[in-house]
Amino acid sequence: MYKEKIDRFIDAHRNELLEDIRTLCAIDSARGAEKEGMPYGRGCAQALREALHLGECYGFTVKNYENYVGTIDLNDKESQLDILAHLDVVPGGDGWSVTKPFKPLVKDGKIYGRGTADDKGPAVAALYAMRAVKELGIPLKKNVRLILGTDEECESGDIAYYYSKEKEAPMTFSPDAQYPVINLEKGLFQCEFSAEFSESSALPRLVTFESGTKINVVPAKARAAFEGLSAEECGVLAHSMEAELGVRFEVTKEKDLVKIEAFGENGHASTPWKGKNALTALLALTAKLPLAECEQLEKVRALNRLLPHGDWYGNALGISMEDTLSGPLTAAFSMLSIDKGVLKGAFDSRCPLCAGEENTVQAVKRTMEEYGVHVHTDSMIPPHHVPGDSAFVKTLLRVYERYTGKKGECLSLGGLTYVHELKNGVAFGASMPGTENHMHGPDEFAVIEELLTSAKMFAQVILELCG
Repeated sequence: MYKEKIDRFIDAHRNELLEDIRTLCAIDSARGAEKEGMPYGRGCAQALREALHLGECYGFTVKNYENYVGTIDLNDKESQLDILAHLDVVPGGDGWSVTKPFKPLVKDGKIYGRGTADDKGPAVAALYAMRAVKELGIPLKKNVRLILGTDEECESGDIAYYYSKEKEAPMTFSPDAQYPVINLEKGLFQCEFSAEFSESSALPRLVTFESGTKINVVPAKARAAFEGLSAEECGVLAHSMEAELGVRFEVTKEKDLVKIEAFGENGHASTPWKGKNALTALLALTAKLPLAECEQLEKVRALNRLLPHGDWYGNALGISMEDTLSGPLTAAFSMLSIDKGVLKGAFDSRCPLCAGEENTVQAVKRTMEEYGVHVHTDSMIPPHHVPGDSAFVKTLLRVYERYTGKKGECLSLGGLTYVHELKNGVAFGASMPGTENHMHGPDEFAVIEELLTSAKMFAQVILELCG
């Protein structure tokens, strides 16, 4: 009944929608140091204030929950549907070629910039869906609330704070993934480990090793310093391994130290094969260098065996598994530091429905302990599943099919969205099947037509669930 009106509204407000996305994506809202009244730093708080200001400008009721979360309500009726998005982003990173991370740019039917796809662009699409319903005067019986968080990329403490004060809506979707509907999310095992060893002065030796910025990001850079090695010989070995490992090495000499840097490509830990892991590549190189035997070198070789370059499924750890609904377990070695007799590291594993603490957490502990590596993580977040035959999921699939002409089906996701802990929460959009939007990597983008279609679909979902 209202489809044509909604479509015309969204198309007519295309430029405004893009401008609002540009406004939000120009803000570096990667989590920063806590400040008074800003639990996740100045950038996150600024992005939240700006988004709530947009909501106020469009006539909605807004509320700021102490800069943890903000909400935008369509009306004051009984709660029915929450749309759960986030305004924080991963760090901008290097390797961008189309634009700078926080200088959003519209080009060739796409909008580039950190957050355009994950998740500021989809959040604005949801806001414009609400605008369409409100400004077209479409009557509703119940309320839809847009919830805007600021800590999704780290610990999701913002949402824990919000739900300590508010009840979960009967239905929730998050536009923070892809279409058609993701009703199953893998579990999460983010394993932190360490080892100690006696320092050795025997040469040649590894002095320091450092890689990784966040546990859920495949690292694009790694660096190590060595004493007692020939820079020329290191360079020959490093360059001979570049094609095999898919990364680039730089070898330099600085006083008595040989420094080696590895340059790969960032990626999301849930899809580690899409990145180029500089950490595991440099670890593989280090294990082949002619270093003097010592406890430190034993630990380096152990890690190279347990989490080798290109092993995305936990085979060497002994936790490879999969099931029909959720697919295989994945593992991404994402953080490592070695210095002064101490090794600290972490990997991120996304676990299918068949995974539990015994065959995942405890299995890793037993395996790593055999090599003298101590695991400090005792638990995992279990998988999340909403039945595909529920009325809620069927509505989302029906709307998707109507707007795209493609078959709607339920999917499994390796990444965790905000709805993971919600009883009746799923991910719905906002990228279409086959779109590779470089989420968490350089040159992140959203396809403009996909954002516009998402806004239209979100509006239709609001009508069907709240009208």
